[in-house]
Amino acid sequence: MTTLPPLQDLQLVLGSGSPRRLELLAQLGVTPIAIRPPDIDEDPYKAELPRDYVNRIAAEKAAAVVAGEGEIVLCADTTVALGRRIMGKPSDTGEAAAFLYALSGRRHKVITSVAVKRGDQIWQKDVQSTVAMKQLSDAEVNAYLASGDWQGKAGGYAIQGPAGAFIPWINGSYTGIVGLPLTETAGLLTAAGFPLYKGDT
Repeated sequence: MTTLPPLQDLQLVLGSGSPRRLELLAQLGVTPIAIRPPDIDEDPYKAELPRDYVNRIAAEKAAAVVAGEGEIVLCADTTVALGRRIMGKPSDTGEAAAFLYALSGRRHKVITSVAVKRGDQIWQKDVQSTVAMKQLSDAEVNAYLASGDWQGKAGGYAIQGPAGAFIPWINGSYTGIVGLPLTETAGLLTAAGFPLYKGDT
C-alpha cells in the first residue's frame, strides 16, 4: 500500500450519512469539513459474495463523491453475511423480523470495507468479524422491532443499541461491527497523507 507524506491542510470529507460513522471518527479526533453521502445503486449482483459486495460498494461510493483540491474522502460499507447470504438494510418490519429469526441462535459475519480517496488514488481495506446471536424469543424480537432501532441497520440490528443484549460473543473488531473499524481507518487515513496525528510533519 502506497503511503503519502502527511499534508497538514488536507481536509476530510465523509461520504456517509451514518451518525455512527461520524461518532466513530470523533473517537479519532477527526471532524469532517463536509458530509456528502453518494447516491449509488447498492443492490448486490447475482451470486455476488458478501466480501466482494462490500468492497465493491465502498469503492463505488468513494468514486462517486466529488472532492475538491485539498480534500480527502472517506467512505465505508457494512453488511451482515449469513453464509453466502447478504443481509442489507431491511426494507420494512417484516424483513427485519425475518433477518432476526434467521440470525437467532447462530453465528454470522459482519464485514465492513473502508475506502479512502485522495485525487485519483484509493486506499481500501475490509474487516471481517464473527458475531454470535443468542436464541431469540418472540417477545425479544417484537420488543426490538417496536423500538425502531433496526431501521437503516445491515442485518436488521445494531450491536451498539438494544440488540447488544442479544450478542453474547464476538470475534473481531467491535468498531467494525458498528460500521467503521478504527484501527484500519486510522491506517488508511495515515497512508493517504491525512494528518491524523498532529505531530506529523
